[in-house]
Order: sequence, then C-alpha cells, then structure tokens
Amino acid sequence: MERNFADVFEVAADAVPDREAVVCSDRRLTFAGLEERANRLAHHLAAAGIGRGDHVACYLPNGPEYIEAMLAAHKLRAATVNVNWRYVAEELRYLLTDSDAKAIVYDIRFAPILAQVVDDLPLLRTRLLVGGDYEEALAASSPERDFPTRSGEDLYVLYTGGTTGMPKGVLWHQAEILSGSLGDLDGARTRQEVAERARRGRDRALPACPLMHGAAQWVSLATLLGGGTVILDPEMRLDARRLVRLLADERVTVITVVGDAVGRPLADALAELGPGIDMSALRVVLNSGAFLSPPVKDALLAQLPGAVVYDVFGSSESGTFARTVSTVGETPAQGRFTVSERAAVLDDNLAPVEPGSGQVGRIARSGGVALGYYNDPEKSAATFPVIDGVRWCVTGDHATVDADGTIVLLGRGSACINTGGEKVYPDEVEDALKSHSGIADAMVVGLPDERFGERVVALVVPRSGDGPPDDLDGHVRRRLAGYKAPRAVVAVKAIERFPSGKPDYGWGRETARALLVGQ
Repeated sequence: MERNFADVFEVAADAVPDREAVVCSDRRLTFAGLEERANRLAHHLAAAGIGRGDHVACYLPNGPEYIEAMLAAHKLRAATVNVNWRYVAEELRYLLTDSDAKAIVYDIRFAPILAQVVDDLPLLRTRLLVGGDYEEALAASSPERDFPTRSGEDLYVLYTGGTTGMPKGVLWHQAEILSGSLGDLDGARTRQEVAERARRGRDRALPACPLMHGAAQWVSLATLLGGGTVILDPEMRLDARRLVRLLADERVTVITVVGDAVGRPLADALAELGPGIDMSALRVVLNSGAFLSPPVKDALLAQLPGAVVYDVFGSSESGTFARTVSTVGETPAQGRFTVSERAAVLDDNLAPVEPGSGQVGRIARSGGVALGYYNDPEKSAATFPVIDGVRWCVTGDHATVDADGTIVLLGRGSACINTGGEKVYPDEVEDALKSHSGIADAMVVGLPDERFGERVVALVVPRSGDGPPDDLDGHVRRRLAGYKAPRAVVAVKAIERFPSGKPDYGWGRETARALLVGQ
C-alpha cells in the first residue's frame, strides 16, 4: 500500500470504526465518524477546485476540525498550512501569500483579522468558517470515499515558527515524514499489517501544545494512524489544573509537552492536586521543541509513578532523530542525546566532528529529511547540502560529540552570545538558573557591551519576592565557568514564549534593555 497519511488512516478507520478517534471537551468522534466528516469536507473542498498540490490554510485552535481539515486535504492530495492564531494582520497576510493558500478553514474568533487581509489574497478560492457555515457545508457534501489514487510522494507542509526571521514552509514527502517522525508505522507495510497494528493500538495521546506546532501534529497523526485516540484541550491558554484533570478523566497514556513552559506548571499542578487524582494510565511524557530542565523532570517523575520522560530532538526540516530517556532517580545531563546512525555533527567545512575532540559543530541528518523550503531554493540549498553524493539536513543547532558518540546539544547558533570572544549558549545558563529552587523560569540573552562585544543578561521569574535570590550568582558560578554567569539579572513576572513553547528571545532582549536603562 502507499505510505500516505490518508491511505493509512482509511485502513485504520476500517479496522477500528467504533473506537474513539478524537475527544475534545464534550465531543467524541469515532474513527468511522471522523472518516465520514473528513470525506464530506474533502468533497466540499474539491467542489471549490482544491486538488493535488494545493494548500489549505488551517487558522484554528485545537479541535476536531483541525484534524478533519488535515485528513480532508490529504485525501485530495493537497496539503494543509499551519497558521499561527496569534498573528496580527500583516503576519497573516504574509503567511497566506507566501504559502499560495487557495482555501482556508478558520475559527469565528479569528474572522476580524482575516477580514483585514482577504482582499489582498487573489489566490484564495474558498473560505470555511468554523462556528459559521462549516457544519452546513459538511452536511451538504458526500460522505463517500471516492478520491484519486494517492502516493507516498504527496506533500506534507509545515511552516516553521519564524523565531529567526519570517516563517518558511518546510516540504516533506509523506512517506519520508512517516519514517522520519511518525514511528515508521512500526514496520507495517501491507494493508493487513497496518490494520492489525491499528487493532492493537491503545494509545490515548494528549498534545499539550497547539496543533499549529509540529510536535502536536506529529503525535496526533502518529496516534491516529496507529488506531489510538487523540485527546484535545480546546482552550487557547494553558490551565495546568484543567490539564491534569483531563489527563486523569480521559486515561491519557502519552502527553506531549514543550519544555518548561508546559512541564513546570504541569508538575506544580500535579503536586497540588496530588493523591486525589489517578494518573496511573500515564506512561510517557514526551518532550519536544525546548529543554525540559532536570528539576522539572524530577518533579514530574515524582508525581507520575511508572511514567518515563522522553526528550526527543529534531526540527521541522530534519524530523526527530535523537532522544534521551529519564526515569525516577536517573535523569541524564541536560542536552545529551543518543542519535541515530544517520546523524552527525558537522564543522564549518561540512566534515564530521571528531568524537571527543570538544569541537563545536552543527547537528545534521541524512536520509528521511525534508525536500526543502516552499518557493525558496536559496535557503533550501543552504540547509540541505549534498555531501559526497548524500543529501543532508544541517540544522542551526550547535553541539559537540563525546568519545562514545553521544551528542551534547549546546543550543541554536542564532541565540549564541559572543562575550569577549567566548561563546555562551543561553540554554545551559538557563538550565543553571532554573536549577535554583527560588527560580520558576528564566531566559538568557546577549546585550551590546563596549568592552566584551556582548554581555550575558538573565531575565528570571522568582518563586517569591520581587527580585532574584541573593545567592543566585554563586549558585550559577558553582555550575558554570565564570564568563557564562549573567552580568546582570532582572526579575519579570513571566517569560514570553511563542505558541510553540519556544522562548521569544526578541522580547527578552527588548525587555532586558528597557529594565536595565540607567543601571
């Protein structure tokens, strides 16, 4: 059979038609129900001229409609485009123009922003409003599964978050993303094998991040294609207490988090609600996209007997290809990963870094990587070089390689701080700050300095009081070289992050600069 999302889902839906596929608040869709609704939406889009290679924008919060839109587009050999629902009009105009979106499925709460830009989008053929005409459109469309033959080379599109410049559309063959990030169907290849795998599937997965983020899409697709159930929280703001109750009530087995932004409030809520909540079903805390600091891992594991924490590493361009596992009493050092045989750390000349040399390079992966960026051949060539006949994806993440082959992730090069010729990676300083019991959250940025070029500055969220703990500097210096210790520390009420959970370092630099004026 074709290694295509829609093909695999249809086999799973036929194998377990009465099993719950999506649960969101009081809405519960079986596989048969989700299949029918996706078929109806696909027929509606096809009637509007949407077909192979077209892009359908999803301007939606978490909900069944997001998954319906993804499946419907893939049934037509089209692809969805993830839209950040925090965008202002100018950002939305850019994304819908850059992606050549021909259709959009959007939530009624976002209608005023879309109205400001829709006249500037001549390619947009059809709009479907959730909370408006969406249900009427589905009711008027055919539920039949009568679509063109599909291919494993049909596209999957994921727009990056734009943390370093404007968002870029990453293009994947669906067969490659299946092998690169969705578990490779556990080796199933025939329709019978895929159906048997679905019948065995019992995962109940909750992505505690927006479906516009790759981590949430990947865990949701992997779960559905394996016959499991996706649990969605429809709220657009994190409420950790509500999340804990949802985990217990729905007997969730896997939760996906994005670093401390989700992990820390989740750990606090688990400690608060404590013995009254049955969390025995939860087996895996899957972390992706940002560091989950050791104190937070320890706090989660203490509240979740029998669970493990998986840190997975990758990118929108490379898929996931490295991981580390933490259990009670065994939390590996921050940023250390065991990688697949197709991964490497490359120097500036694109040659492999010698293990144990201490040399810093960039993490790269060959095989099962994205095709490139939509309409951007220059950036595609830079990110996906061919080396000795092998195509690689070279990420912007810097790392070293230990003698045993373990990679030690230092952080994204674009966030690296150069102070007096020494490189400081914010991640490791943030980790040291957050290991202090008096710090709830932290961000580290570089600000201009006449003497050193840049100086290390920390923004911290104290657990109590108005300022940072008195012993914070000594605490950091016991863990890191002195040049890495922040030259200035400012207290803030909260650390701003993108919807993906990744830190907004632009906000951090501006805030630190403003708070340090006159100091």
